[in-house]
Amino acid sequence: MVLKTCHFPSVIRDLYFLRMGQLCGRCMQLLRDFVAFVQRMSSDLMHGIKECLTLISKCSCLKQNRSKSRQLYKPILQPHERVTAQEFLQHIETGFEMSPPGKDPLEALRTLAFSENAGLQQSAALYYLHMSQHMNIPLPVEHLEPFYALLRSADLEVQQMSSLSLVNFLLEGHIDKELVVQMGLLEPILDLLESEDPTVQCNSCACTMTLAVSESNREAIGAAQGVTPLLSLANSYDPRVQQNAVGAILNLTQSEKIQQVLCKEGAVPVLALLLESPDPEVQYYSCAALSNVAANVQHHEAMLRHGNRFLLRTLISLLSSSVDKVSSQACVCLRNLATSVDIQAEMVAEDILPKLLSLLASGSKDVRCASIALLWILSQHPHNQDTLACAELLQSLGMLLSAYKTDPVIVGHTACIIKNLSLSKNIQRIIESPCVEGLLQTMLSTDTQEDSLRYVTSCLAELAKQEGATLHMVQWMDEPLTKCLVRLAGQLEHTEPSFQAASIIQHMIGHEKMILLLKRHIGEIQDYLKNFLTHQEIRFQQLGISTFCRLREDPEFSLVFRKSQMAKLLEQVRQQTEETQELLRAAICQDDS
Repeated sequence: MVLKTCHFPSVIRDLYFLRMGQLCGRCMQLLRDFVAFVQRMSSDLMHGIKECLTLISKCSCLKQNRSKSRQLYKPILQPHERVTAQEFLQHIETGFEMSPPGKDPLEALRTLAFSENAGLQQSAALYYLHMSQHMNIPLPVEHLEPFYALLRSADLEVQQMSSLSLVNFLLEGHIDKELVVQMGLLEPILDLLESEDPTVQCNSCACTMTLAVSESNREAIGAAQGVTPLLSLANSYDPRVQQNAVGAILNLTQSEKIQQVLCKEGAVPVLALLLESPDPEVQYYSCAALSNVAANVQHHEAMLRHGNRFLLRTLISLLSSSVDKVSSQACVCLRNLATSVDIQAEMVAEDILPKLLSLLASGSKDVRCASIALLWILSQHPHNQDTLACAELLQSLGMLLSAYKTDPVIVGHTACIIKNLSLSKNIQRIIESPCVEGLLQTMLSTDTQEDSLRYVTSCLAELAKQEGATLHMVQWMDEPLTKCLVRLAGQLEHTEPSFQAASIIQHMIGHEKMILLLKRHIGEIQDYLKNFLTHQEIRFQQLGISTFCRLREDPEFSLVFRKSQMAKLLEQVRQQTEETQELLRAAICQDDS
């Protein structure tokens, strides 16, 4: 073997043999600068090495390596541990019940849990697992302490059993979730997310998901850097791990503060890809998580900029899912995203209407309510109204009103959609559909206190402004409907349905059939007209006056009005109006001067 040597450049070799006194001032300075440069580089290099080693030492993978290194030797069973194990075994064999052990057995359990002997730790973990599967009472606080040692154990079986027992206790409500975090158990739980064992990963994800139901715990998980490993496990090939990881992310999205962390860590593209998962549970969890994020408009830009509207198109495709909760949640997410007219227009352009029509006929109440709510959002944009005002949709809306006339969500949203579509060019289509009949019949079944009644009466009042729709409404009018309208107009507690019902009556007065029906309720009509004429709102006074004038054209109504105090009330209104006009003129003249 020939040993190769390093040859210095001739210039450096020559300088090496020169005496320092022979160098000029310029060369001396160059050498000083060179020495300073080498020292500075050495210092930076050492700092970089220390920083790198510090980061590596804090990583959870090194913790696992340390755990594995401890397994290289077999811990010696200490005498006191042997005695403790024997006493605990006697307790289990003689006095075991499905309740937490007393003070002495608890000390024994604590000794086993904190032992370095894997067999003793397995005994403690197995005891906790058995209790979690059979105990029906809350676990005392002092029994949480051994969990810390068991979750930190280097033994895989101990990790599996202790994490599973903790999941069981949490799911059964036998442990206070906030207390688990306060006792310091969150850190070892999150460390187990980094485990290479799928069972441990599954259990630790389940623990995190269960703990993340409270706001304080969600913030604690975010502060402990728990988001990153969960996002990593959301891509796991193990379906159990993936479900629990995405479920934990779903619970975390209920916090607006953690939403910011999730978006920063890249959760949106991860969840968007999971929408295409073959597992319906994963689809549902990821869709629900995206719905929560989409509830905040500030995240919309980030959610919609990925992959040529990949999220929008994937959500629309999920409307065809055979799993009700998936299609329902897709509707919710799309509704939360549809805050701008541009996004609404994109949804309609993606041929969303046929899918929504199919969902309206679903046997699931949640699916029907979610799809009708999304349609209501889309119908608010004028650009979409021509597409939505088709015979198929109007037919479906009329059938919904007929089948679910007592469902306030269905009724309210359906009435709002019909009102949004009630442009003059669409009136004929509305008349030819069962919508008008459905709205009228719904009034008979809706309680006065329901908000949906306000939307129904408002929609009918808007339709009544169109002569074609008014004539169609009159054809459906009968005694029960007339009585209902008059009653609504006369009630004072809910002003909006009162005004809208009176407006519907006023528009139908010109038809003989309506006059004949109204004559059976002359007294009630007089009462509500008196209330309107004395009402503080001018619109009520104006509607009362116009209704009075139209009814007075009928001889029977005219005679009744002459015998009543209506003329006196009208004179009072006239005087008030003149006084108001005088004050206005004075105010205007004063401004001009």
